[in-house]
Amino acid sequence: MLKSNPSDRGAMLLMGLTVTLWGFSWIIMKHLSSFIGPFDLVMVRYAIAFLVLFVALVVTRQSLKFPPFWLTVGIAVFQTTAFQCLCQLALVSGGAGHVVMLAYTMPFWVVLFAWILLGDRPTRRHLWAFGLAALGLVAIIAPWEGLGSMTGSLLALAGGACWGIGTVLAKMMFQRHTPNVLNLTAWQMLLGAILTWPITLAFPQQDIVWEPVLFWGVAYMAIIASGLGWWLWLSVVRRVSATVAGMSSLGVPVLTVILAWLLLSERPTVLELIGVAFIMAGLVAVNLPGPRRKALRR
Repeated sequence: MLKSNPSDRGAMLLMGLTVTLWGFSWIIMKHLSSFIGPFDLVMVRYAIAFLVLFVALVVTRQSLKFPPFWLTVGIAVFQTTAFQCLCQLALVSGGAGHVVMLAYTMPFWVVLFAWILLGDRPTRRHLWAFGLAALGLVAIIAPWEGLGSMTGSLLALAGGACWGIGTVLAKMMFQRHTPNVLNLTAWQMLLGAILTWPITLAFPQQDIVWEPVLFWGVAYMAIIASGLGWWLWLSVVRRVSATVAGMSSLGVPVLTVILAWLLLSERPTVLELIGVAFIMAGLVAVNLPGPRRKALRR
């Protein structure tokens, strides 16, 4: 059984890179919304990511064997597909900004499901980090100002819960088996594309506008955010506890708020900046090394 190291500095560096790639992806998705339907984008990015990763597996002569079936499918259903599609549905039927932040309740769901399914009981330090990050999210979401469509809000929360379940299933995969991370990522991309396809047929979408910006945007979403991003994410989940990985992913909405300010001139409110500060404090708390036990003297 693979043991996770809760304070793996290398894993935290990988997590930082993942947060950066995924933070930029939300900005790019906003730009692409005028050129392609949301579900078409999800399916296309996963399909292209699979092709790129498949070629990488062949060139590096790594195994193409399907990973342990039920856990692989479970991750694909909950984290790869349901999270993305529920968030897209929520954005269609609810207020965009608040819905995205509601979706990023995902780390709190990870803590809950890791406790229930893995016995990964959060430490006191984790609970302090959890509390700080929760205050930050509440400040950014500002529920007293209204959450828009209740349907959209519930869909976003369901998306966050699905991400939480998927993260725990991924951790179970690495605890029980030793899958090749690149191989597992490739199959996740293929299953994501296949599972999203019927959704593209069920929900009417805008016609695709074939412009250069679409090709560059899809290339980033497919190769960088999906292919490389998911490989990095699964590498992190393999090396640290589900709780730490989940809490660390809160860096994505923080970076998204900052990038939207710098690149899209979406100036955050004072309350949103306070929320970002609380989330950052929570991230620092959850990633601090725990107290070392003193060696026993003879």
